[in-house]
Amino acid sequence: MPSTELIHTYRIAAPLPEVFAHLAEPTHYIGLSPLVVTVREVRRSGRTVHYTAVERFRLLGVLRHDNLIDVTLVAVPDRLPEAAEVSGEVRSPGRVRMSYRFALTRDGDGTAVTDTLRLRTPLGLLRFAAAQAAAVQRNRARVLAARLETSP
Repeated sequence: MPSTELIHTYRIAAPLPEVFAHLAEPTHYIGLSPLVVTVREVRRSGRTVHYTAVERFRLLGVLRHDNLIDVTLVAVPDRLPEAAEVSGEVRSPGRVRMSYRFALTRDGDGTAVTDTLRLRTPLGLLRFAAAQAAAVQRNRARVLAARLETSP
């Protein structure tokens, strides 16, 4: 299967433990990933969380299609407050697979976030999927900042 890796690094003006806690909670991905409209069937086992995310697409501006994706999330706080990691796997219909990793490091009074996505798709879908994933990464940085940064 064709694959690619996308890396986007940015800074959030919020303490690392807050950024980690936000990314470790499945319900916070509603809106953090623009197409995700709900999260259900959340099952926790230690640091690992399995859940179903619902991505909603509009077809022709009228028809609605809900895409159910299986998500595994692993939150590793071992090096807090200096560093932490949230990673996992996404299995979407159509054999689209994505692994993700948020590497968080303290950056002064804020947090440096390295958002890495590795996509695997059937032949012919990689370019489209990579463009969509890159847009999600850029949007996620803006949404995290809006949610977590406080004004002085």
